[in-house]
Order: sequence, then structure tokens, then C-alpha cells
Amino acid sequence: MSSSYISEEVRARVKAQAKNQCGYCRSLQKYVLGILEIEHIIPKALGGTDDEENLWLSCRLCNAFKGVQTHGQDPVTNRQVKLFNPRRQKWLRHFTWTEDGTYIVGLTACGRASVTALQLNNAYAVTVRQAWVSAGWHPPEEI
Repeated sequence: MSSSYISEEVRARVKAQAKNQCGYCRSLQKYVLGILEIEHIIPKALGGTDDEENLWLSCRLCNAFKGVQTHGQDPVTNRQVKLFNPRRQKWLRHFTWTEDGTYIVGLTACGRASVTALQLNNAYAVTVRQAWVSAGWHPPEEI
């Protein structure tokens, strides 16, 4: 747990800006067991700040897999690239869903590296998405 203090006002604004949805795997708060977390896009351990422009909403799995990473390896080009920044980049530019809505596919070097680094298609996430698809809750609409 971080020793920094992020005010309730800033937390509320970030949640609203993120539309109560994980910036990486797009899981909606209303379907996630547990509270979506305020995460540091550039981790504090690497010089990131508590400024609102460095904060976004993340599910526990994505936040844990991301850790202090800011870069990842694109499995196609083998280049190190910056990970997806949900505050500054558009999800649909870098990712799409498989036809069945259960896997996230990286469309760009950034997207592919982020899928790998954050393990966006880990077995748990895919199993949960399969249930959400069956219930008609997934994939989320992108606006």
C-alpha cells in the first residue's frame, strides 16, 4: 500500500474519467470482485507523481502484473516500447477483442507489448470474460 495520499476528490475525478473501467483490460467496476484501484501510470518508484495526470483506474490483476514496468517487449519486432498509457492513448487504436470477446489482441507494438507485460490474457481473466460473454456483459462498449 502506498504511503502517498490521493484526495477523495481526485479519486472521484479519475474514476469518472476512466468511466469506472480498468484502463488496460476494460473490466467494468460493476463486474469486478474488488474495488478498482487508482494506479500510477509512471510508478512512484520510477519518479512518477501523485498528480492527477499520472493516475488512472486499474483492476487488481492489471495493476499487479504491471508493477513498476513502463516498457515491454513487442513480441513481433522484439523492440522495447512504452506500455499503453490509458490516460493519453485510445484503447481501440492499440487493441481489439477476438471475435468471441474473450482475448485482447494487440494491434500495435505498444498494444502487443502491453498484452504481454500485463498478462492481459491470463487464464483467470479469460475464464471470467467467458462467463461475462455468456451473461451478455462483455465485451464492453467503447465510447
